[in-house]
Amino acid sequence: MATTTTPGPATATGPAPAAAGGPGLAVRVFGDTHALGRRIPQLFVGLALYGASMALMLRSGLGLDPWDVLHQGLQRSVGLSVGAWVTICGALVLLLWIPMRQRPGLGTVANVLVIGAAMDLTLRFVGGPGALPARIAMSAAAIALNGLATGLYIGARLGPGPRDGLMTGLHRRTGRSLRLLRTGIEVTVLTVGLLLGGTAGVGTVAYALAIGPMAQFFLRWCTVPGPAGDTRKE
Repeated sequence: MATTTTPGPATATGPAPAAAGGPGLAVRVFGDTHALGRRIPQLFVGLALYGASMALMLRSGLGLDPWDVLHQGLQRSVGLSVGAWVTICGALVLLLWIPMRQRPGLGTVANVLVIGAAMDLTLRFVGGPGALPARIAMSAAAIALNGLATGLYIGARLGPGPRDGLMTGLHRRTGRSLRLLRTGIEVTVLTVGLLLGGTAGVGTVAYALAIGPMAQFFLRWCTVPGPAGDTRKE
């Protein structure tokens, strides 16, 4: 007598649950596992270049981006290196994700660990140019490099940085616009950094005006497509 059976969970129509430490864990860590052979190296190259670009901006002496004004102010007021404060502040901001129930990715943790170290390493080997034209060129190159680095690490799709995640988490919690929240956060850290002795200047203004368009330009070329051609940004 013929019988009809319902496929069980281990059949082709119903995949078995992932074993502990198997693909399920990989998806939780990486978001998706497509093209990891490109995405992971791209992430770390982007983060290293980001730290190097921050060091070049500092060496130019023409002003830093708002978060680095804070980091420099803390270095001058408390001690430690600027790169150390990049790492410490990144870790503290990451703690703010907990009440917002934000989920970090590999890129989030790597952001905290790599950028500050890369900044300090670059500062050890790169001195500041003396003449103003050379300082302007260094500042401009740093901003362009920062745009490329942003495109690389965001385009790797392995998780946002702690500060970006803070902004998107607040957006979900408060319903306020991302533009308003980003402006409020950066004005706050810039003000605190200036009060602590950080340096702002024409480079700060140039960074604020240029980094958005430059990051958007490089994201167009650096974003790794998803499995079905998905190019969503983190």
